[in-house]
Amino acid sequence: MFTHFSVTGCSLELLRIGERGIVTFCKNKDEIILQKLISMGVAPGATIILEQNSPSFIIKLGNTSLTLDIESIRAIYIRIINN
Repeated sequence: MFTHFSVTGCSLELLRIGERGIVTFCKNKDEIILQKLISMGVAPGATIILEQNSPSFIIKLGNTSLTLDIESIRAIYIRIINN
């Protein structure tokens, strides 16, 4: 028997346009990418909305829209917030 389930945490890359999430952690072997994310304010507890995913990823962080490359997007893990 199958029951309904939902994804509550995932990579930011899997978010759909308009979905919101809270950053749970950032993981990447490249320290430069991690430092870039931290300097932009992408840190645990920050709320992100995915505005666009093609041709580039645009996220909204607070009142600021940021364009991120795929390596940065893949480094961000979030907990999805139900709208």
